[in-house]
Amino acid sequence: MSRHPRAGMRANADELVDIAQLISAYYQSQPDASQVEQKVSFGTSGHRGCALDLSFNETHIHAICQAIAEYRHVQRITGPLYLGMDTHALSEAAWGSALEVLTAHNIEVRIQPDRGYTPTPVISHAILNHNRVNPEALADGIVITPSHNPPRDGGIKYNGPDGGPASSITTGWIQDRANHLIAQQGEGICKQALHKALTQAVAFDYIENYVSELGEVIDMSAIREAGIRIGIDPLGGAGLAYWAPIAKRYGLDITVVNPSQDPTFSFMTLDHDGKIRMDCSSPDCMANLLAMKDDFDIACANDPDYDRHGIVDSEGLMNPNHYLAVCIHYLFTHRPAWSNELAVGKTLVSSSMIDRVAAQLRRRLMEVPVGFKWYVNDLLEGRLGFGGEESAGASFLRMNGQVWSTDKDGFIPSLLAAEILAVTGLTPHQYYAQLVEQLGDPVYARVDAPASFAQKQVLAKLAADAIKAETLAGDPIIARLTQAPGNNAAIGGLKVVTDHGWFAARPSGTEQVYKIYAESFRGDEHLARLIQEAQTLVSATFTHAGV
Repeated sequence: MSRHPRAGMRANADELVDIAQLISAYYQSQPDASQVEQKVSFGTSGHRGCALDLSFNETHIHAICQAIAEYRHVQRITGPLYLGMDTHALSEAAWGSALEVLTAHNIEVRIQPDRGYTPTPVISHAILNHNRVNPEALADGIVITPSHNPPRDGGIKYNGPDGGPASSITTGWIQDRANHLIAQQGEGICKQALHKALTQAVAFDYIENYVSELGEVIDMSAIREAGIRIGIDPLGGAGLAYWAPIAKRYGLDITVVNPSQDPTFSFMTLDHDGKIRMDCSSPDCMANLLAMKDDFDIACANDPDYDRHGIVDSEGLMNPNHYLAVCIHYLFTHRPAWSNELAVGKTLVSSSMIDRVAAQLRRRLMEVPVGFKWYVNDLLEGRLGFGGEESAGASFLRMNGQVWSTDKDGFIPSLLAAEILAVTGLTPHQYYAQLVEQLGDPVYARVDAPASFAQKQVLAKLAADAIKAETLAGDPIIARLTQAPGNNAAIGGLKVVTDHGWFAARPSGTEQVYKIYAESFRGDEHLARLIQEAQTLVSATFTHAGV
């Protein structure tokens, strides 16, 4: 993957999004429902787009929220709806549009006082807390966020009464109904003026509801007594207002190194491709915090909606896959109240180091397709102790083994890094080094390869027997997967496995590329060969399909 010459540097003024132009396009431009790229499309984490591209406009949000209101009626969801937003410019606009429709349906919409920002895991946690004591009037939620995407983008996702990302069946229903409403020029959408909607919304203290219970999932006393110095860069995100209450309530030494919230995200350093992207797993995006790594024992950052984590210690930024392995090993050896039956959850593109850690711990491994929605039921029902994604997203149970959140939670893996250091005396890098000594040292990479829409369709529907090769990078192929071993769900792509490495190929939901993930336990040269042969195998399937 080529690296932009200014990656890791601050953006110039001419590289910042024009907020006025963006907001004007949101309200003034009308999408064409006959154009695929302008339709509502729910991917692994909601609908995302940009007002300037006619893929995220007021019309989309009104239609989506009308569909959600109708879905609630069909499903007899009668409790409150918890509404949150992150700090992207379009999030503020879409939050208001959502409120206009939801309140017009007499739904009790709970919002942070003073129109404050609300992280994704806080919404999940609030839904679960409500539903635990109000089973007769279940709640659900909406988060307005495009996650770590560039400042020009917007996004919206729906979390059902289980607190987690909605299932494909649910999002498919919402998506189809919303597109029908758009095609009908908005006929059938019930909404009211924002000023009236605001008078109907119910203020809810998300911060207190969340922060007051954090001691049930993280050993705060260990962190406090060890005097761990924690540095936090919120990356301009929705969690900024949470850190001071966390520090005060639990007596932690927390320093917020960047309190800025700016919809252009002008304080960010450019990602590998020269774009502003709040990706806390990217060394280029994390350049500011990395420059301060020696000022703290542990430093952390999160993306704008706080469902991802980036961990920095004296050795630098922790590789997301490596940190998932550390979290799993630590949690399953330091949570004595957890059941011996709890499983370990990983996505099929996460490191096989997790497989080896799970085997060492004698824990069942649950390998699922990409998307946190696949963990929701098992977290909720207490069958899964930890669920993680290679993109630096994870959640895990409370110390007593009860569910905490069923969506990715960036706060708790960040605080867990401080707990690990406090309890073991090891930084996350040092902890992982011990695992490497015992289990091997994998190398991992993800690359993008060009793919047309037709080629992406072929890859998404590929059959396992379409791969005829018997070997991969010199080793016999032991598995060709188009369904995840953990739940038999379609992976929307392909994974090929040997004893010493693997690759997975999946079409991008937003770009004209497909993604190749690969890992080798034999070193960099073997990894490069895996990736090269993976591209050859995938290209052969395109040729065979005539695309």
